[in-house]
Amino acid sequence: MTTDFEAFFGDSRPRVLAPSILAGDHANLAGSLAEVECDGRRWVHLDVMDGHFVPNVTFGPQTVADLRRRTNVFLDVHLMMECPHQFLDAFAEAGSDLISIHVEPDYDHADALSRIRGLAKRSGIVINPETQVEKIFPFLEQVDLVLCMTVRPGFGGQAFMENVLDKVRTLNELREKEGYRYLIEVDGGVTPENLTLCTNAGADVLVAGTAYFKADASTRKAFAELAGEPT
Repeated sequence: MTTDFEAFFGDSRPRVLAPSILAGDHANLAGSLAEVECDGRRWVHLDVMDGHFVPNVTFGPQTVADLRRRTNVFLDVHLMMECPHQFLDAFAEAGSDLISIHVEPDYDHADALSRIRGLAKRSGIVINPETQVEKIFPFLEQVDLVLCMTVRPGFGGQAFMENVLDKVRTLNELREKEGYRYLIEVDGGVTPENLTLCTNAGADVLVAGTAYFKADASTRKAFAELAGEPT
């Protein structure tokens, strides 16, 4: 991880718009990544789906490695997998900057998060819309990021679930009260119309897929400005 990215995790917690490459052109992901960089974005979200934990299959470590060779942007790798702990080394070696794992599957979450840190990567814990927020409380001291899914994971283009923002507010309050240093990320159905709701609730990282890649360059710039990220 380069020094430039340390600011994301500092006391100031600058807000960031993170395009989800899942909504890009799968026949030319490198081209979609180049679009993101040309827009001035510094953080890219990669959804890895295994066809078991979620009903879809996307890409694996090799895709991450291929994209890593083409960019210096921050690669935020979200493992939507039944057994993410079995693939941590592979995704770390591929060049992920941050690896996030779901709390819902049955495995040793604390050990997996420790292993991610041991691989010199940032660690994240993810919670689905129907999961009680208290389930991730035991891991908040271990993580650099908490991802709240604002859709049911598996496919892009779904409608934003506003009720999930109650979890974001709870996590933001806990962060302030306990002095935790994690970022709060939201992912799913994020559009210019609901960005302010997310940021007011306490979200720092706003993942946008379909709404980002279907927009033209000027709309994307306005999207980032509305998110509060410098352009």
